[in-house]
Amino acid sequence: MPGLVSSLRRHGPTVFGLVLLVGALYVVQREFRDLSVADIRRAMAALPVSALWLAGGLTVAAYMVLAVYDKLGSAYAGRPVSWPKSLLASFCGYSLAHNLGFAAVSGAAVRYRLYSAWGLTPLEIAKVVGFTSLTFGLGGMALGGLVLVVEPEVLPWFGSHLPHWALQLLALPLWGIVGTYVVLSRFKRHVRILKYEIDLPSPRMALAQTMLATVDVAVTAAIFYALLPEAEGLTFLRFVGIYLAAYAVGIAATVPGGLGVFDGAILLGLQPYMPAPEVIGALLVFRLYYYIVPLFIAGGLFVSFELGQRRAVLQRLSAFGQGTDALEVPAIASLVALAGALLIFLGALPTRDTIVEEWAGHIVALASHFAASVVGSLLLVMAYGLLRRLTMAWALTLVLLVNGAGIAWVRGEAWWLWGPFLLLGLLVAALRTAFYRDSRLAREPLSPQALVPLLAVAACGITLALVAYGGKVADESWWTVVVSPLAPDSLRFTVGITGILLLFAMVRLLRPARFRPLAWGAETRARLASLGALAPAEADGAVLGEAERAGFAFLKRDGVWLALGDPAGDRRDAISAIWRFRDLCERAGVDPAFWRVGPDLLRVYGDIGLTAVSLGEGPLYLALRAERDLATLRELLPREG
Repeated sequence: MPGLVSSLRRHGPTVFGLVLLVGALYVVQREFRDLSVADIRRAMAALPVSALWLAGGLTVAAYMVLAVYDKLGSAYAGRPVSWPKSLLASFCGYSLAHNLGFAAVSGAAVRYRLYSAWGLTPLEIAKVVGFTSLTFGLGGMALGGLVLVVEPEVLPWFGSHLPHWALQLLALPLWGIVGTYVVLSRFKRHVRILKYEIDLPSPRMALAQTMLATVDVAVTAAIFYALLPEAEGLTFLRFVGIYLAAYAVGIAATVPGGLGVFDGAILLGLQPYMPAPEVIGALLVFRLYYYIVPLFIAGGLFVSFELGQRRAVLQRLSAFGQGTDALEVPAIASLVALAGALLIFLGALPTRDTIVEEWAGHIVALASHFAASVVGSLLLVMAYGLLRRLTMAWALTLVLLVNGAGIAWVRGEAWWLWGPFLLLGLLVAALRTAFYRDSRLAREPLSPQALVPLLAVAACGITLALVAYGGKVADESWWTVVVSPLAPDSLRFTVGITGILLLFAMVRLLRPARFRPLAWGAETRARLASLGALAPAEADGAVLGEAERAGFAFLKRDGVWLALGDPAGDRRDAISAIWRFRDLCERAGVDPAFWRVGPDLLRVYGDIGLTAVSLGEGPLYLALRAERDLATLRELLPREG
């Protein structure tokens, strides 16, 4: 039973997110079945100019409201910062976290970097992060309760099968949580929830939090609502309920930007009110306004800030030339995942009057249609490999992006659909040195463990190509063939097993080479001492790099494994040792942390999502997931004030 609980804790959220993503893809596929890009283009062209300007103004207002989050948060921490700094921290933190969702550039990690440069202590920053994280939840619950009271039928299925009074009662626990938070702030200063201790603000600030977050959610939903055409029965409050439900599902899926999941939920929620092309047109503009444009602006601001913190820019670029910038690779991986999602959606659109159909016939057109969903699915897997800095993922991503551009072109799509694939390919190619790790296939001998997935990839690719070229799947994507009642059972089984095996085998090939940490003992101590690493009398194990020319000892703590110092030895092998430790911790379901590390490898620690906190002992730091593990490792930090 403990093993089952541990396994659920480690893999449960991922499995749940995948289930939501698959369900969302099915919804999107079903809605796209009778659409074309031209339908969506016409819907976007029909958007009134006044609606575009209104949505743009509301987007600015939404990010200004988010800036107040950080302003109040710094005041709550006892170290208020100026409005320009609050705006910068909030805008960079939220826009990067909204789109990327990876630990290295999460909103919390970005805030730690910015606020630490402005002189706030780790505990003060933790208070700001906790305040901003809690604030949004309060607004969602307060506004969600209002929607349930006024528009209870907005809940799908439940709204038509349960009495309204029963649905309205669901508002009580939501409002109860908000009310309890405000009341507790009047009588208590500290509360403990699970293993976290929370310092409550004053009652006045707690009320301000709730009101501010409610306004934030309403304004963000209004951006989308302004882009929708008028629809009978779709009041703003009812749309807020649909938006909140879709946003919550997107967060639960842990997909960057809720990509696919949020979109599928919105399509499903608005289905009774308007045609799919109008929803998709508004959805694309909403993502452009609230996600994509702020992402590029915030990325530029954050990179400028990072460069401004260093005097010798050229020296920094030389010292960290092996791909140790913590922002670029997660951003590129997110864009690759977005490109994969775009191909999947293109694969859901029927083939009508495409170039390839005129040149090579209907069967080849169907093959290109089927290929879009396969290549898109593989690009989603490549994003996983890029985040782990794998050379093999870099090379395969280039090939798949060129394929994606070719598929979009032969389908007759506009240049602004296939051009970005080539542009993204150029960006990926320019970051060649950022991918410096060998995958299992390149590092290990060609054992049965590596040969089986390699053969599976080849066999599955050939099988899917034959199925597509045979024209047996009509206007279907590979996963919809599996659930299509029109396809023969044998074809459904073949395509389903083949598609799953292909993706699973690619993930297996992209996984880093497996290893076991060294058991602690006299031999291990002597080996680390020969490398110049710290070798204490007691430790829980040691990790060496792939070439075994660098290593360090580590200790196991509750939820965190703590490495003792930088890896000593060869620099390149030290980088591989850091990544090995990160992979080891991921398999164990714990967070990595590094104690008493110097400045030379700080950007590598940033690559794996860690934040460096000064220990006050010269240029020595504690690198950790500060947003999660500060309380656990607090005793290692210098006492404040």
